Amino acid sequence: MSDTFKALEGAAPDSRHPLAEILAAIRFNADGLIPAIAQQHDSGEVLMMAWMNREALEETLRSGRVCYWSRSRGKLWRKGESSGQQQHLRAAALDCDGDTLLLQVDQTGPACHSGRRSCFYVALEGDQARVISAPLVDPATLYGAGTPR
Repeated sequence: MSDTFKALEGAAPDSRHPLAEILAAIRFNADGLIPAIAQQHDSGEVLMMAWMNREALEETLRSGRVCYWSRSRGKLWRKGESSGQQQHLRAAALDCDGDTLLLQVDQTGPACHSGRRSCFYVALEGDQARVISAPLVDPATLYGAGTPR
């Protein structure tokens, strides 16, 4: 854990710290990425997990529109740029170790490329897996023939 995050452990509620200092202390992985969990701000529903690099995080904080790093495309990916199903940032928080982000978002439509509201639609129950939600929209409607993976 960095000295910055150690110092935050003892910080009083509502104490302020320079954003640049916090961003510099984030524990990005060897690929320069940090996992980002998107949660619907008003219901608490966990929508998805994706990756951010520092540029994606800075753009998200600056613009209010959530931007991720696409590992498959090797470039920034603004949620909804091809589907129209955008995420607008309501709040962002780092965990105590500075290695995971929690994004409180306002999600437009489905968050998952499968057309479902959440990417977490396969329940693991004992010796079975069960699909617990249906697509809201056919992925072909959102993406055409090129449904992302």
